[in-house]
Amino acid sequence: MITDWNNLVPKEKIIKWRRQLHQNPELSFEEYNTSQFIFDTLATFPNLELTRPTETSVVATLKGGAGEGQTIALRADMDALPIKEETDVKFKSKNQGVMHACGHDTHVAMLLGAAKVLTSMKDNLAGTVKFIFQHAEEQVPGGAQQIIDAGVLKDVDEIYGIHILPTFKKGSIGIVDGAATIAADGFYLKIQGKGSHASTPELAIDPIIVGSELVTALQTIRSRSVKSSENAIISIGEFISGQAPNIIADTAKLSCSIRSFNEKTRDLVEKRVREIVEHVTKAHGASYELNYIRGYSPVINNHELAVKAKQAAINVLGEELVYDANTLMASEDFSAYTKVVPGCFMFLGAGTEEDGIKYFNHNPKFDVLEESMFNGTKVEVQVILDLLGRY
Repeated sequence: MITDWNNLVPKEKIIKWRRQLHQNPELSFEEYNTSQFIFDTLATFPNLELTRPTETSVVATLKGGAGEGQTIALRADMDALPIKEETDVKFKSKNQGVMHACGHDTHVAMLLGAAKVLTSMKDNLAGTVKFIFQHAEEQVPGGAQQIIDAGVLKDVDEIYGIHILPTFKKGSIGIVDGAATIAADGFYLKIQGKGSHASTPELAIDPIIVGSELVTALQTIRSRSVKSSENAIISIGEFISGQAPNIIADTAKLSCSIRSFNEKTRDLVEKRVREIVEHVTKAHGASYELNYIRGYSPVINNHELAVKAKQAAINVLGEELVYDANTLMASEDFSAYTKVVPGCFMFLGAGTEEDGIKYFNHNPKFDVLEESMFNGTKVEVQVILDLLGRY
């Protein structure tokens, strides 16, 4: 019987794995070397069944030796971003213009660590653990749906994941009861008007005027269409038209970021955007091309799983490092999993500015305190022990 399993956490290996991955980042759907590294590393652990559900993903299955029980999945994503690294770490990216700027290298290293610990505790587990190393989180439509389509979750009862976040207390675990992340949608709009010289505006259909009315009208969606008890963010980030002060252009381009907290509001916002664009352009005699893009849905943490995860984190880290987190104003394709089975997505603090950790995810200077990863591994292990452990 293993009681003091914390000593089994392979701290040096977790750091080594993370640095290996950080030096060799690969973009979404191109994680050939990354997934092979993961596969080869897992192949050195005992008691695992390894599969490749997609070309660049890996799933390791551990069947407990203490009888039947639930099947619990733990997930880590593995892809990097098209960002040129600007850190001064010794293990800087060797792949020019590609960087692990969102911490997926740490997610993989932590889950490898959890697999290493749990494979040595097989006889203490009643049930099955699936370690999902997922490709392509960063690029819509994302790798999670492909994992689901491959049947990986068919026998899974619950799924858990962790995302590392700089600027939060080192090694802390934040858990949201409800919406852990938001939906991130948006659109690209081209307005087709009619140009003229500025001295003859009566001959023009001015796309700048049309676009300006649209910018104002779109803001009424949040204030007039969305319930005050709900929320949505509509931000026009780009408005391009014209090249000279004395010429009325014939086209304008707008791009917009839209964020919402639930599917009902998400659908409502899209409906109103389409209606407003149609009516405003028509009123001016302009035409348009609208490319509305739906990104990932919100990650909705199951209440019971959030309670379980919080207790597991407290059990292994103590109450001082566990907190009730706010919804992260970003999107994540872990949401695909939570539509299929109950799930819980946790946040791991990677250090604050006082620790020298100043830059958030997706920044070219992104960095973490590596020792924070050990707590991520511990929480993943403790979740499994709380659910499947037999002593």
